[in-house]
Amino acid sequence: MHIRALHPSDYALLSPVLDEWWGGRSVGGLLPRLFFEHFGSTSCVLEEEGAIKGFLVGFVSQSLPTVAYIHLVGVSPDKRKQGYGGLLYERFFDLAAVHGCSEVHCITSPVNAGSIAFHTQLGFEIVDTGDAVDGIPVKLDYAGPGQHRVLFRKQL
Repeated sequence: MHIRALHPSDYALLSPVLDEWWGGRSVGGLLPRLFFEHFGSTSCVLEEEGAIKGFLVGFVSQSLPTVAYIHLVGVSPDKRKQGYGGLLYERFFDLAAVHGCSEVHCITSPVNAGSIAFHTQLGFEIVDTGDAVDGIPVKLDYAGPGQHRVLFRKQL
C-alpha cells in the first residue's frame, strides 16, 4: 500500500469508476479534470499493487487560508472497512498543516449516517447552524434548493 500525490493522469483511471464506487449514483460531475490539474499537491491517491484503491481530493481555501477543505473521498468497494479512508484523511491533515492550515472543513448529506459516524470518529465536530433535519444539524439548501448538508469542522 502506498499513498502519493494525485496526478493529472489519474483522471483517466478514476473517472470511469466513480459512479460504480458510489453504487451507481451519478457522482462523476463532482470530480472534473480541473481538480486533478490544480489540486494535486493537496490531494492524494492510495495505491495497492499498482492500482488506485482510494483517493482524497482537497485544497487550501483561497478565501480562508487557514482552512483546508475536503471535496471528495472515495475508497474502492472491495477495500472498505479496512482503514483506507482514515489513512487518506490523516495524510490530508498532514498536508493541510504543512500549508499553514489550522482547521479542515467538509460536508456530507444528512441521510448518510455512515459518513456522519466516520467523520465524528475522526474528530470532526458538526457545525450547529441552527437548523436540523431529523435531529441532525444541517445547513439548509447548502448545495441548492432542498439539498441540505451536514457541515463538519476539525481543528488541527
